[in-house]
Amino acid sequence: MPPASPARRSELDSIRVLVVVGLVFFHAALVFDASDDFYVRNAETTGASIVVSALGVVWAMPILFLIAGFGAWHSLRRRGPAGFTAERLLRLGVPLVFGTLTIVPVPQWLRLRADPGYHESYLAFLPRFFEARFDLAEFPFVLQGEHFETGHLWFMLLLLVFALMLAAVARWFPAGRARAVGDRLAAVAAGRRGALLAAAVPVSLLSALAGLEQEYAGWSRWAYLLFFCYGFVLAADDRFRAAIRRDAPLAAAVGLALPVVGLPMFLLAGGDPFTDLTPMAAVARAMYGAAGWCLLVGILGLLDRRAAARPAATRPRGGARRRVYAYLAAGVLPLYVLHQPIVVAVAYGVVRLDAPIAVKYPLIVAASLVLTVAAYDLLVRRTRVTRFLFGMRDGR
Repeated sequence: MPPASPARRSELDSIRVLVVVGLVFFHAALVFDASDDFYVRNAETTGASIVVSALGVVWAMPILFLIAGFGAWHSLRRRGPAGFTAERLLRLGVPLVFGTLTIVPVPQWLRLRADPGYHESYLAFLPRFFEARFDLAEFPFVLQGEHFETGHLWFMLLLLVFALMLAAVARWFPAGRARAVGDRLAAVAAGRRGALLAAAVPVSLLSALAGLEQEYAGWSRWAYLLFFCYGFVLAADDRFRAAIRRDAPLAAAVGLALPVVGLPMFLLAGGDPFTDLTPMAAVARAMYGAAGWCLLVGILGLLDRRAAARPAATRPRGGARRRVYAYLAAGVLPLYVLHQPIVVAVAYGVVRLDAPIAVKYPLIVAASLVLTVAAYDLLVRRTRVTRFLFGMRDGR
């Protein structure tokens, strides 16, 4: 018999909504970043955005991969490797291909249109966008080109590849041995205070030695695989959840303290601190990796503590705020697919205004949020075909 469905953890849905909405603020800030080569650049830039952005990138995308690992465990357990593979190909593969064909080229074209001497139409540009070569060295981003890119859909491509890798391992790895390993890990986490923080060591070493990748939100693509696998393991045993709640204050304190030392080292390392193997750069990246994992434990544990502390009878079951969260949670994936091209298109017009950053930035954010939600509501969620193309389930 299939296992009973676990109670849905609403705080995980809230985190996903928060991160996707936060990406609008993040990408709008890149328009004014002096150090970033975003699709659209404002004439006036600032260096402050990189410091503010660092406080978000250290945990935001990693927590999405961690939560995806949670979901993968439940889906694989319920469907088996074959069913899990089919479900992920539909939920991730279809919107990935559709988005790459229809949405991802727009920011690249607008980047070129920012040059006053460029007058090529969008339809004339499209064939040049799809001129790509096969480059296995960039796996899983094996298609490379002068203009071709996965854009912000790199997140979905990585998730799909990680899911297919997991399904292959689950197909051939003995289930009894996997349960035994998981049981031993859960026993250690439950029996030793702070043991979960040891999982920061592989992330820290990978960040220090393999470097960070700016184009993937400031993390190595393989660090995301670690976060995904961590989520898969943590979902398998409730003792991990209890350990996360117990260790959350310590993890949060360590996660907040490490950037205080690591960020100045990163900024003062010189050269390319994302990849250089100089001692200062490597140590700064190691602290960054450790801070990322500690913040994930702290955020999940503190939110879970808060939810557990509220008696079930006092938890709100309705209300406008809860309905808004439910509405956005159901559309997290299409909202993610839609948001960046809309931000770039809005910024393309706003940067031409004669106004300071303090006016342009909130204008880009507000217009992008409204247009993204409107596009989701009017163009995606109302028909079965568009829901399928954007990876949504059949039920409304």
